[in-house]
Amino acid sequence: MQPNKQTRVDAGRVGVELQHEVEQFLYREAALLDNRRFEEWIDLLADDIRYFMPLRTNRSRREQSLEYSNDHESAYFDDDKQTMKARVRKLRSSSSWSEDPPSRTRHLVSNVLIEPGSDDMSFVVSAAVLVYRGRLERQVDIISGERRDILRRADNALGFQIAARTFLIDQATLLANNISFFI
Repeated sequence: MQPNKQTRVDAGRVGVELQHEVEQFLYREAALLDNRRFEEWIDLLADDIRYFMPLRTNRSRREQSLEYSNDHESAYFDDDKQTMKARVRKLRSSSSWSEDPPSRTRHLVSNVLIEPGSDDMSFVVSAAVLVYRGRLERQVDIISGERRDILRRADNALGFQIAARTFLIDQATLLANNISFFI
């Protein structure tokens, strides 16, 4: 008898096929970003996406629930699909001085955990992410953290779309000169 390789989520556990599908999606998405294939990457974003990176502050143990900024508070970014498209257009324009010459990025994704979403077609995905960015001769930025995504099944080449993304950075202070690249 063969082990169950279903792609459905059962009580927080996922089958091998679904784990593989989601990981491959995340790896291919990272490759699109690292190869500056932003227009293809934008196609992976749901029309109703929220792309959010809250601020992090150092808090005492008693105040850990206040460590990250909440909705309607300051954030590094809080974008929708139209804003993301505008960012791509800006990156491609001749007036994108912060990205001329362009950054070189490497997105490393690991520790992928999958939980059931709100329906059979969506999944809550958590992953550890390390983003390396090199620019010019001496500018190097390394940002690490946890990415929390909501993925939906989609009729596209990679099989999913990103319905929501929250990036919880490990640093309380971002030392990057700017965030003109995608996390």
